Amino acid sequence: MPRRKQSKSLIRNHIYSIRLSDIELDLIRIKSQDAGISASEMIRRNALMRPLPKRLSKVSIQTYRELGQIGNNLNQLVKATNTAIKIGHSPPAQPELLQQLLELLHQCRRDIASFDTESDDWEESEEEEEDDWEAD
Repeated sequence: MPRRKQSKSLIRNHIYSIRLSDIELDLIRIKSQDAGISASEMIRRNALMRPLPKRLSKVSIQTYRELGQIGNNLNQLVKATNTAIKIGHSPPAQPELLQQLLELLHQCRRDIASFDTESDDWEESEEEEEDDWEAD
């Protein structure tokens, strides 16, 4: 598949050199790895005031995957239920209940993904409050 052509104004053909200490370079590498982007992309985003993407925690990713597997099992149950109804057999479960459960599962996955990005801000504000309390 051929690559998409970019506008000439969007092609990155300029190099801008900066001097960094070993510590600064290590910090940039660590922050870019934490954000899941290249160091050059992180520097561009910071310099141009674009927000960095939020990373999901390992627990959230594992939970999200597990909920996905449960969703697949529910899809199989819904399919079996619909097939049983079509051929005239009694369904193994109520189709409406399975559909509601599937929708609830999808909502849980969305909530986990959005909560994890918000939890970083909550943890930072909690740490600030603790610092203020200790200073008194």
